[in-house]
Amino acid sequence: MQYAKDTSVSSEKSQAEIKKTLTRYGATKFALLEEGERAAIIFEVLNRRIRFVLPLPNPNDEQFFRIPRRYERRTTETARVKWEQACRQRWRALALAIKAKLEAVESGIATFEEEFLAYVVMPDGQHVLPNIEKAYLTNQMPPLLPAIGHTGV
Repeated sequence: MQYAKDTSVSSEKSQAEIKKTLTRYGATKFALLEEGERAAIIFEVLNRRIRFVLPLPNPNDEQFFRIPRRYERRTTETARVKWEQACRQRWRALALAIKAKLEAVESGIATFEEEFLAYVVMPDGQHVLPNIEKAYLTNQMPPLLPAIGHTGV
């Protein structure tokens, strides 16, 4: 069962709710970016920059035009309504996820790092998680002491 599958809450209202939630939990900066089929929420809490990337559905995807178990197709307008519903659902799910993570931290269930590690943006602008994945896929770990270099010992 998909969370908020039939929600009537607009994407904009969910975005405003996310910002309000973040502010309530101490976020000092906030940005919302949209580009094509993805959006990003970026914020800072406890001197950590966090970025959630939200994949958005392609409005031309066949799933919005196809009527399940029939050979008929939806009109362009009906397909647009279905696409907007899918976008609203994703924004509601993101609002829930962020709120749940922040509440888990606030309640002492987890630390901030435990809840948000995969979304931390390092000073060089890179996410932590892809670097972890890359290290294990290539079987190449960075040096333990990169600034010292090889001493020949």
